[in-house]
Amino acid sequence: MAYAGIQMFMEKLKQLINCNDIPFINNHPEIISERPQFQLLYHDLESMIQTLSFINQQHQEKGNDLMQRFIFAAEEAEYTVDLFLSDVHNWNNGNLPTSVEDFNQRDRDDVKRSFKFVLNLFLSWVYIRKNTSLPNPSLNLDEVWRSFKSIQVELTSMKTERMLIQSASAPVSISTNSQKSPDEIVVGLDHDVELIRDKLVEDHKKVDVVSIVGMGGIGKTTLATKVFNDAYVKHHFHVRVWATVSQTFDKRLVLIQILESIGAHLGLEKASDSRLREMVHKSLMGRRYLIVIDDIWEIEAWDNIKLFFPHDIMGSRIMLTTRLTEVAKHANSIGLIHHLGYLNKERSWELLCQKVFRGNKYPEWTVKPGMRIVKNCKGLPLVVVVIAGVLAKEARNEKFWVEIAYKTGSYIVGEENICLETLGLSYNHLPLRLRECFLYLGGFPEDYKFEVQKLMWLWVAEGFIQEDGNRSLEDIAEGYLRDLIDRNLVIVAHKSRSSGAIKSCKVHDLVRELCLKKAREERFILQTQRLILFSNVITPPYKPVRKFINAYNPNLSHPSTQNIRSILWLRYFRLSSDGIEKYIRSFVLLRVLDIQSCKLDDFPKGMELLVHLRYLAVHISSADFPSSICNLWNLQTLIYESGSSDVVLPSNISDLVNLRHLQSSKLHFDIGSIEKPMHLQTISCVGLTDEAFSFQKYFPCIKKLSCVTNSYKQNDFKSFAYLERLTLWSSPVHGKNQITLPVTLKAVTLGGCCLPWSDMSIIQSLPNLQVLKLDYNAFVGSCWNTDGQEFPQLKFLRLERLNINQWEAYSPSFPCLKQLEILICFNLEEIPIEIGDIPTLELIKIKKCRHSVDESVRRIQQEQQDMTGNYDLKIEVIPSKYHVV
Repeated sequence: MAYAGIQMFMEKLKQLINCNDIPFINNHPEIISERPQFQLLYHDLESMIQTLSFINQQHQEKGNDLMQRFIFAAEEAEYTVDLFLSDVHNWNNGNLPTSVEDFNQRDRDDVKRSFKFVLNLFLSWVYIRKNTSLPNPSLNLDEVWRSFKSIQVELTSMKTERMLIQSASAPVSISTNSQKSPDEIVVGLDHDVELIRDKLVEDHKKVDVVSIVGMGGIGKTTLATKVFNDAYVKHHFHVRVWATVSQTFDKRLVLIQILESIGAHLGLEKASDSRLREMVHKSLMGRRYLIVIDDIWEIEAWDNIKLFFPHDIMGSRIMLTTRLTEVAKHANSIGLIHHLGYLNKERSWELLCQKVFRGNKYPEWTVKPGMRIVKNCKGLPLVVVVIAGVLAKEARNEKFWVEIAYKTGSYIVGEENICLETLGLSYNHLPLRLRECFLYLGGFPEDYKFEVQKLMWLWVAEGFIQEDGNRSLEDIAEGYLRDLIDRNLVIVAHKSRSSGAIKSCKVHDLVRELCLKKAREERFILQTQRLILFSNVITPPYKPVRKFINAYNPNLSHPSTQNIRSILWLRYFRLSSDGIEKYIRSFVLLRVLDIQSCKLDDFPKGMELLVHLRYLAVHISSADFPSSICNLWNLQTLIYESGSSDVVLPSNISDLVNLRHLQSSKLHFDIGSIEKPMHLQTISCVGLTDEAFSFQKYFPCIKKLSCVTNSYKQNDFKSFAYLERLTLWSSPVHGKNQITLPVTLKAVTLGGCCLPWSDMSIIQSLPNLQVLKLDYNAFVGSCWNTDGQEFPQLKFLRLERLNINQWEAYSPSFPCLKQLEILICFNLEEIPIEIGDIPTLELIKIKKCRHSVDESVRRIQQEQQDMTGNYDLKIEVIPSKYHVV
């Protein structure tokens, strides 16, 4: 637990003390009777936090020791309170107290090391067996008070000596300047790219294999990515596919990756392996393809993979990256095997400077310590990049550079092994607020791509995010992620085409190893399929355990399951509701449960006992939304998938007073009567059966809303004070829709609204709008004239499936536009030539439009090159399968 986790615990205490709208609290006299203890506990936590915010530099070590003891005491307090709340809930539902039932799963030595209240509850259970009267659960915080008192005595002593100064743990501002992504900066690869590209596109008709070989962190994947995205390579091959294999070869996973790269997404999970292989073969047959097989380790894996691809005479190529020369030779002993070598000192220095100074001139004093640093990095680009992330935070501090220069000399690099002390410097210089977020990444499988939105929600639920003024926890979490990216510990995997926002990210294999190594040292208590940390180390029962499951049929049993706070099931597995019900009682203190990949027939009985859940992701085949979910009053994030396309939310959904995100990828939520307003910030897709105003009444804090309406009445969104992203689909029964929008909007997607182009003033008046997507009859009419209209902040514009014939556009209307997409607009005759004069425009994408539209875009590009020398404007033209004239 870090300071952020204590903050979240204090928020829970505030609700236990003051909240009157949570049935779980108000319906239990046992909880209400303990409010004085909750109040006292909250006061003590608040007092010690304020005192610990000031530590004398001369007593830094002592202060750190007190802070660690305080965190342990706070963890113990939260564990005790949570067990008490679970016991109250179970007792009132006719179940045994969790602490009593768990007693038999521990040995006597564990009990002696645990809290005294566990023994007291056991004695209470003995009393129950002998008597008919049932004593109610009680809250015993004696051990916690003793710990707090001990800390307070020492703090008081330090206070009297007047040796306290402001703590070094003060919040650090996060820079959000728009900079080139760290993973986009590379040096010394131009010759390698040219060599491999020429081999790939040479006039050789048979399927050929090109291999890139080198040790971990040398830049194999970076080089392969540059070749994969090379403009000529894109033009030469009909289809390009990327699949990552890693150390544990999973044939099915590789097949799915290939099909998803090609564009097939539907029904892949249910398809058999043979069916997937058939789909891959048919998708590639008769097409010149480039397949990248990244990070392959075994000869047997290659022997399986090569059978997937048709061996025709189209000039197709397969590119491998591997650490093992024998794998490359086995794949094609006479083909190109490109050994990627270490960077020399000059290139290492160039890379370091680019990463630290972003193209600005470096101070002369950096050369001497900088050269020592790059020398000790032994030419490994990954090590250079990570150390650059450390130096970038202190780019003008000469003393700091000298210190790092001497520290980087303490590691050994072998041909197949790298000691992580140097990479560990990046962890040692992480602010405390980032460390748990970083360690958390190590629990996920190798080469795992983190969906940023879900990762943010998980970090918040785990209690890693520290409050900072009026900013939302999710915004702060995004700042944490950007900081880790700036430090080159996290790699951007995918960005949104429309907004440029980071959609997914990943970590390098060696950085993941660093996560796991530090997890051992820091006793973060992290479990994965392949690695169980601290299996032989006795830990306090209140120390959180996080279980990441990446197996088809894992064993959920654990010698002490009560302190498991998180379970994330990362691999698809058909799990029966009965199969998980028997474990629920052992996991009553869970905060995070992600079993979305396990499709359940019904919502498991007893799930409502998990009253501490903050994050729940499930997939239920049943069409009914289980009302028992509404008992989970701590829920912040609910990701709910169903076998049905529509689910009706129960009226008591508003009992989820802490719920901020209600998400589904395909599901449509129908909202009937809501009992009271909620604090939802995000809801994925909801039906508006009435005017939008009534929706705002019950969801006043909404920031991201996707909705469907059949109404032609006034849809007044203007009163949504916090709305930033709106997706509105409408099928007006009579006439056009009537819409008003708030000035807070940054992204708008409209479909089916049948607005006349004259109503574009509704959109044009939004001062913060950056993304606009108009789909199927969002606006109707043959001509859109933007004369006199200005979209001052608009960066992305998409017109899709509109019946527009003419578009009269002028460059002053779009002063910030970067990307324009015209998709499946069969009636549109051409793109206005003035569009090319927009100075910020980077890309025009055309898909399945008239041939005249394609030609107009090419004409715009050619004119920009000939008249202004602008070669930066890119175009993508995907012609229609059927020629449209």
